[in-house]
Amino acid sequence: MAGPTGRGDSLGAALNDLLRSQVTPRHRLSSYNAKHWHAQLSQLTATHRGQQALEDAGLHVTTKTLINWLSDAEYNVRRSYLDIIHTAYENVAIVPADPLPDHIKDGQYEISGVVKTGDDVRTRGTPDANPLRIDGSRGHWDEIEELWLAGELTDDEFEDHFIDDVIVEDIGEGTDGWEPGASYSVEVR
Repeated sequence: MAGPTGRGDSLGAALNDLLRSQVTPRHRLSSYNAKHWHAQLSQLTATHRGQQALEDAGLHVTTKTLINWLSDAEYNVRRSYLDIIHTAYENVAIVPADPLPDHIKDGQYEISGVVKTGDDVRTRGTPDANPLRIDGSRGHWDEIEELWLAGELTDDEFEDHFIDDVIVEDIGEGTDGWEPGASYSVEVR
């Protein structure tokens, strides 16, 4: 039975494709693109979630002050309040990434593509060569998950950490050949 599969032109790209098909990455809501404090404040005060973000960021002003600000885009607002408005806006605009699910961290991986292990270089996942099988449960996923949650898990970072923290933990040193530009697929079971 086939499991979720990711594909890409590098091992890291295939891994990221797989992960993004399973969980939501950290991202910015497209509707939050206001630059000026007044537009940001107007958008925040229009929703309960935005009002809560303002409160959580530390905006404590009277209703009268808030109405004055909203009625005049040129109102002279102190810098500290502008920073609070901007912080609240960013907190609402950014959707945090889902944590890595157990089936990703504990899964059995089958990697197809050009793989070098020691002196053995071949295209895995063909009729002539089985996919490289890796037990993800033996890996150390902390740094990968930290980068994922921060929205900084690039293809190169994922590939480097997956090799060092997952593959090496399962089969040991020596798997060091991955050819960027080749076609890779990664299936997790």
